[in-house]
Amino acid sequence: MVLIFFAISRLLLLLGSFVAEKTVPYLGFFPYKELLVDYNLPSWISSFANFDGIHYLLIAKQGYSQWEQAFFPLFPALLHVIGFIIPNYLVAALVLSNTALAIGLIFFQKLLKEWKINATLPILFLLAFPTAFFFGIVYTEGVFFMLFILSLYFLQKKNYLLAALFAAFSSATRLIGIFLLVPFFFHFLAEHKGSLKHFNLKAALISPFLGLFSYMFYLWITTKDPLFFFNSQPIFGAHRSTNLILLPQVYYRYIKILVTATHNFQWYMSLLEVSFFTLVFTVLALDLVQRGKQLVKRNKTSTSTTFPLLGLSLFSLINLVLPTLTGTFSSIPRYALFSLSFFIYLSQIQSKVIKWGVLILFITLQIVLLSLFVSGYFVG
Repeated sequence: MVLIFFAISRLLLLLGSFVAEKTVPYLGFFPYKELLVDYNLPSWISSFANFDGIHYLLIAKQGYSQWEQAFFPLFPALLHVIGFIIPNYLVAALVLSNTALAIGLIFFQKLLKEWKINATLPILFLLAFPTAFFFGIVYTEGVFFMLFILSLYFLQKKNYLLAALFAAFSSATRLIGIFLLVPFFFHFLAEHKGSLKHFNLKAALISPFLGLFSYMFYLWITTKDPLFFFNSQPIFGAHRSTNLILLPQVYYRYIKILVTATHNFQWYMSLLEVSFFTLVFTVLALDLVQRGKQLVKRNKTSTSTTFPLLGLSLFSLINLVLPTLTGTFSSIPRYALFSLSFFIYLSQIQSKVIKWGVLILFITLQIVLLSLFVSGYFVG
């Protein structure tokens, strides 16, 4: 069933991009867009490499240029390797992202089964989410999703070496990978009462940092700044700050924008960003309260799932809130894809009317956002 959902979503992705090219005026205000014609693909396919995608292709082809160190290395490194088999890097990237997504979905289904959760609705909500098209384009979402899920799956199966390996790869793909430490810690709390006598357990707890630290060492060697991945972020816009900005300050900024700014495309994107954050944050808060109650009332039969789900809930909340510390909700609709507890919680809503209403709303918004993205409008 999961592969059927995957195949349908891929067909709709291609169809949506094809129709958008015919119906939405092209904007395309991003660097190096003219290089996409070099890949000799129809524009409705090459547009899957808009914005960050073109940077990943350039890094895969020629290594890092100045400021591109903001993009973590594993995804372009994999593209470079696959490029020996598929010389067209854009095609290689699409094959990589969609293959990784398919693998991730298969193991997500297995993981949910381990947690005694029906996988159908969580996967439907995930694939219907308005920014889920990022899983299948030239972005890191598909690969990170696979690595993230494989880490949790092998953790659940107590294969700690494989869990550690995929966790290390995760933090070499996206910064949020280091916070796999949270579900890892709760697993060990449940299964081993916090004991770390076995070497594999110690290795697994350390592993989420290994990918990041390896990249930081590379940056120190090449730029003399191990935090250059963070310090170069403001160059890519979105008004990100390298200083700590608290959540109330971010809300104040967005309220000011919504009240005073002209109702142009940026205004609507600001409304979308703050709305997405508020919705996902509220659901995750409710989910965390629910998991906390289950922990208090836990018994011997529920401990094996209570702790892992609580760890996932905390990771999901961190994943959502961490990017806002740079002072913006920009890209939050995309980052929310890895707050998996959000999709699990939605799937457990009792009202069929609400569930189907949310699914229809998600699919509608995904069509709109995909159409805008492939037409050169920044939506995340």
